[in-house]
Amino acid sequence: MTTTMERTTADVAELLDRLRSGHREGHFYGALFGFRKYDALHVANQVERGLSFAALERFLRNTELSQRALAQFADIPERTLARRKESGRLEPAESDRVARIARVFARAIDMHEGEMDAARAWLTTPLRALGDRSPLEFAKTDAGAIEVEHLIGRLEYGIPV
Repeated sequence: MTTTMERTTADVAELLDRLRSGHREGHFYGALFGFRKYDALHVANQVERGLSFAALERFLRNTELSQRALAQFADIPERTLARRKESGRLEPAESDRVARIARVFARAIDMHEGEMDAARAWLTTPLRALGDRSPLEFAKTDAGAIEVEHLIGRLEYGIPV
C-alpha cells in the first residue's frame, strides 16, 4: 500500500515545507499548480491570462482529484476541459474557479497539518455546517468558498460549528 508520503510530489513537498516553516502568505496554494512564485501579482496574472492546461494537470496530480471531480466542483463541463486541453489554456473565468478550489484545498491541507488524505477526505465529506454539502461542493461560488475558509478558521481555533 502506498502512503501519502510516498505519493507526495515535489510541488506538494514544497507546499508542506512552506506550511511547516510558517510561510502562509495568501497565495501559497500556487504550489499546487507548480508555481514557484506565490505573490499575489504572479498568481493573479496567471489566473487573468488563463491557467495553462499543464498547470491544471499538475493541480490534479498534486491533489489526486479526478478531472471529473474538478469539472463538478469548478463547474466546468468535461467536454469544455477536453477543448481546453487541445488549446492548452483555460479561460480566465474558469481559471478563477479552479484557483478558488486550489485555495480551499490548500487551507484544508494546512488545517490537517499536511495530511493530504485527511484533507481530501474532509473536503469531499458532506458536513452539517454546510447544509449537508461537502466543502468542495459548497465552494462552487466565491461566497461558498469564503464560508468554507471561515469554517476552517473556526475549526482551527476550536470554535464550535
